[in-house]
Amino acid sequence: MSPAIRQYLIITGNYWAFTLTDGALRMLVVLHFHQLGYSPLEIALLFVFYEFFGVVTNLVGGYLGARLGLNRTMNLGLFLQIVALGMLAVPAAMLTVPWVMAAQALSGIAKDLNKMSAKSGIKLLVPGQQQGRLYKWVALLTGSKNTLKGVGFFLGGALLMLAGFKGAVLLMAGALLLVWLASLVLLKAELGKSRARPKFTDLLSKSRAINVLSAARLFLFGARDVWFVVALPVYLHTVFGWDFWTVGGFMALWVIGYGFIQTVAPTLTGRRRGAVPGRNAATGWATLLAIVPALMAAGLLGGMPGQPLVIGGLLLFGVLFAINSSLHSYLIVSYARADGVSLDVGFYYMSNAAGRLLGTVLSGWVYQAWGLEACLWISSGLVVLAALFAILLPERGVAAPA
Repeated sequence: MSPAIRQYLIITGNYWAFTLTDGALRMLVVLHFHQLGYSPLEIALLFVFYEFFGVVTNLVGGYLGARLGLNRTMNLGLFLQIVALGMLAVPAAMLTVPWVMAAQALSGIAKDLNKMSAKSGIKLLVPGQQQGRLYKWVALLTGSKNTLKGVGFFLGGALLMLAGFKGAVLLMAGALLLVWLASLVLLKAELGKSRARPKFTDLLSKSRAINVLSAARLFLFGARDVWFVVALPVYLHTVFGWDFWTVGGFMALWVIGYGFIQTVAPTLTGRRRGAVPGRNAATGWATLLAIVPALMAAGLLGGMPGQPLVIGGLLLFGVLFAINSSLHSYLIVSYARADGVSLDVGFYYMSNAAGRLLGTVLSGWVYQAWGLEACLWISSGLVVLAALFAILLPERGVAAPA
């Protein structure tokens, strides 16, 4: 096994372990605090610091990755997640809103340090002329991560039922501690450390392609989270009467399927024919995606049966969103500079986190005020904005053979 493959597997395994706890923690917090009587808007506010500090972390984390090395930022992310889980293992009386928001802030920092490090690391393991292989590796990492995030959703619902909130977070903290110790030993030192010492002013991207793609990413992820983060699980539980097992299991299966589609996105978008996607692919797939939530909202307002419409629409949305997300993930790694790659990737994922922050706040507020239909209309409008920005991207050529 080549050193590059070995490091890719270590990075992927590290990312997988983190993602399991991240997905489980998200579901644990949503379901546990809904069970305690929190409103959808109050639950959404618990995640505001998670998303806000994700914005800050992606911006500053790219700088730290270039200065310190991606191995250090990845391991720091794992350690902070262990601390965040420990903060939630306190007696129930201490689980106040400010305390949970602080723990979520640490978790948000941890998640985006880990993700930025993993995505940047792959850029350094694939020769620049092998764009086909780069697309495949990024799709595999992104898709497998989201599949495991879906497993994490199910794990969170199951652990809440079996071990309670405190028991669940303690179990996850212990497992992640073992992964962190292994990562300290196995991950290559100096991975991703820039040869030139980057200045703090280098945080903001000077590349037009990355700026445009970052704007498209912001609106794309805002469109997903405006109805997926808070509105959908609460809707499934209150309107359809599903229990926590069913809600967690269904959303887990959705994210697992979404992750699988991401792994095969290179085939669906033309890689088998030697084409490397660019402006036209990003614009076309976003346009298709925008239609789905609009049709769902119109159907609900028109009195169509709720369960088949929401479930069927969610499945179609997941397929199209997975392809869009995988395309974007490849394009950012492709456009990024080889030296100081984490700066470009960090800036891009700052926009990703800003989109999640926008979607999370809107998800609780809009659902509480106007219902799921309004969330879906806003989702469609945000995807249209992502498609408009994608038109401004440079076109790509033909893939070099892997």
